[in-house]
Amino acid sequence: MAASRSLLIVDDDEIARSILSAIFQDEFDIIEAENGRQAIALLTDSTRPLPAALLLDYMMPDMDGFAVLQYLADNDLSFQLPVFLITAETSNEIALRAFEKGVDDIINKPISVPAIVQKHVLNAIELYQIKNNLEKRVEKQIAIIREQTQTLKETHLSIIDMLSTVIEFRSGESGLHVSRIRRATKLILEYAAQHLPDVQFSQHEIEAISNAAAMHDIGKVSVSDTILNKPGRLTTEEFAEMKKHTIYGCSILQQIPFFGNDDLYKYCYEICRHHHERYDGGGYPDGLIGDDIPFYTQIVSLADVYDALVSERVYKKAFSHEKAKAMIMNGECGVFSDKLLSCFGEISDMLYHQLYELPPPSV
Repeated sequence: MAASRSLLIVDDDEIARSILSAIFQDEFDIIEAENGRQAIALLTDSTRPLPAALLLDYMMPDMDGFAVLQYLADNDLSFQLPVFLITAETSNEIALRAFEKGVDDIINKPISVPAIVQKHVLNAIELYQIKNNLEKRVEKQIAIIREQTQTLKETHLSIIDMLSTVIEFRSGESGLHVSRIRRATKLILEYAAQHLPDVQFSQHEIEAISNAAAMHDIGKVSVSDTILNKPGRLTTEEFAEMKKHTIYGCSILQQIPFFGNDDLYKYCYEICRHHHERYDGGGYPDGLIGDDIPFYTQIVSLADVYDALVSERVYKKAFSHEKAKAMIMNGECGVFSDKLLSCFGEISDMLYHQLYELPPPSV
């Protein structure tokens, strides 16, 4: 043991303190207190570290040992150092009460074999040192994992931003399309989570899904520019090729390194593949029906339809907000659940104001 380590002995009997000091003086700097109040003052002194162990008398005037134990428990100090109760009592009731209060062992008076007492205390201190070192190592590893997780998250978001930018440059859509889909998805998700009892998303999930929404059309990078930017109606063959962007997108996601084992990937994949499904089963590529389409994917689908309606594209002029809202609510563009349409009906005016009337947020 390092000579600089301290041991706190608390006993109103000076002789008892002297005996215990003699046992441990070669291993520790001995600190003495005559009663519980002095002990607490020493333990809470911010200028000194906690002692390696506390040897605490049971019967003392002006705050006994059990009162000190209660103070330690109330102030989260019980598990920071080993505590030994010193007592001449031999009843099982006292011993049981002491252990329930968090003592590590009991030192009985009078001390008959000092070497045994010394060994008990030293072993307990060593166990606490091992425990504290292990906790510090665990905390360090947790900090490393959190840092790695944050780095991986930032990498994933960078990939999303990069790929979504690529598709914006290649398609005839506004450069703000992906940003608006992200924001619309988040706004609708937050509204649904607050107002629909059967829709539960944490803020972490809402952020992840909103970011994943940016990947909905990534498969279009594999579609010919001629089809993507054709000003007129697509032929049957061209539309069949265009519909494959849902499948192409999933293939791209599967090839991105370090992007296959977390929720963000799951959301990206689901949204990419199924954002053109319809609630009545008439969508593509899998013809999913009803709630087989995850609610968050339905939200991205509606946000995509709405943005397409109120935005000018190479093949159409922009519709007004009122017209686009009516077309969606009446089932003229897409088929959505009554639950989602109810949310959209409540939030659509606010969506239009925040996404199309106000300046876009600075990045």
